[in-house]
Amino acid sequence: MEEQKKQGIGLFGLIGMVVSSCIGSGVFAITGQLAQVAAPGSALIAWGIVGFGFMMLALSLANLGAKRPDLHGIFQYAEEGFGPFAGFLSGWGYWLSAWLGNVAFATMMMSTVGYFFPSFLPGNTIPCIAVASVIMWLLTLLVIRGVESASFLNAIVMVCKVASIAVFIAFTLFLFNANVFTADFWGMLQNNMAAMGELGGEAVGIGSIGEQVTNCLIILMWTFVGIEGATVMSSRARRKSDVGKATVIGLICLLAIYVCASVLPYGYMPYTEIAAMNYPAMLYVFESMAPGWGGAFVSIAIIISVMGSWLSFTILPAETTSDMAERKLLPAAWGKLNAKRAPQFSLLLVGACTQVFMLTLLFSADAYNFAFSLCTVAIVITWTMAAAYQVKYSAENRQTGQMIIGIVAVAFQVIGVLFNGWSFLLLTCVGYVPGFLVYAKARKDQGRGLTNPEKIGMGTITALGVLSLVLLALGVISF
Repeated sequence: MEEQKKQGIGLFGLIGMVVSSCIGSGVFAITGQLAQVAAPGSALIAWGIVGFGFMMLALSLANLGAKRPDLHGIFQYAEEGFGPFAGFLSGWGYWLSAWLGNVAFATMMMSTVGYFFPSFLPGNTIPCIAVASVIMWLLTLLVIRGVESASFLNAIVMVCKVASIAVFIAFTLFLFNANVFTADFWGMLQNNMAAMGELGGEAVGIGSIGEQVTNCLIILMWTFVGIEGATVMSSRARRKSDVGKATVIGLICLLAIYVCASVLPYGYMPYTEIAAMNYPAMLYVFESMAPGWGGAFVSIAIIISVMGSWLSFTILPAETTSDMAERKLLPAAWGKLNAKRAPQFSLLLVGACTQVFMLTLLFSADAYNFAFSLCTVAIVITWTMAAAYQVKYSAENRQTGQMIIGIVAVAFQVIGVLFNGWSFLLLTCVGYVPGFLVYAKARKDQGRGLTNPEKIGMGTITALGVLSLVLLALGVISF
């Protein structure tokens, strides 16, 4: 018993999974991304809404972890509440999200390398894909050699990248100018200048405050992909009680880091200037703050940070499919562990899928935005189903407060995607189609055929996937 306890992942390691999974490429790019769609005041409102929504999700996951410690992995909440097909939809969505996130990390890392070697810009060239592929397979081999040891390394990486972001935040605080920050606090000046043609004939304003906030949603939601990291790794936790603590503590840390890193720079230079910078904007802002070494410092920080998230998102999808195989939602081969207790088949499959998708980036006008948007929308399916189970469980046990928390979490996720990511939701349906074949085989292996509701669900999602391809061909949606 004592030996097993020593081998599990402790509270610090679980917090590391949450923070390191979330802090990857998003925190470094988000300053420029927000500046393109919102003024400082609207960005702060958006952070308030998103922070509240994700706190409700974190509290839901913490409550379910405490009340149902027998359930391991976030997809099991959907399965327990709504049946095996719902569990498959949740788990497969999480699996899709995780390796799609790796593609976004690869693009950001290569864009950052472009600071030193311009031939790597904008991050999706043939040299970029070649180097990123080598890194991806090396990380895969590392995890194959043992998940717990990789998690400990991930915690160390977390400390390094949080420290580097803290240096950036310290500079922004020291150089902060309230007059610069409030000069066009709500974006009305930008709108008026665009309307009068002072920004060029094709320039448009950033819209009303409501429009600015809406346009921030999918960008901000992307930065919290990984918030469920401790829940996914709960089966390997040293103590089950640490899982909920790690999720809430991790979220609080993330909110403080994100708000400071993304909004404080608007007090150093006008957000309109930051909006015109290349990705990742933090690199070029800090280069201006600390000439001669700032750009190189942030570049190295980004590479370390993205590497940590990339490592996390190599562990998490394989862990999920391994658990799904154990629950008979996928064929047994997906869950087979090697001598190091790592799901080797799942890891190699994730690597192969990531490799194929990397090649499609050659044809994308904005590879980073495309990859992170698909990643975010896919995981929203998983988050929503977990929060829905929180509602059902709390209602059955007459826990009104917890039920309200779950309802708010569900509403936030659904509204966020419908307002700002419906086209990516349709495209995500395409990724489910091959999964249905795998799910059908898993059910057949158990001597169970597909039920009529499952067939209807598969048919509906497949039809939506076909619709997305038609709209893509017609140019209604694009990547």
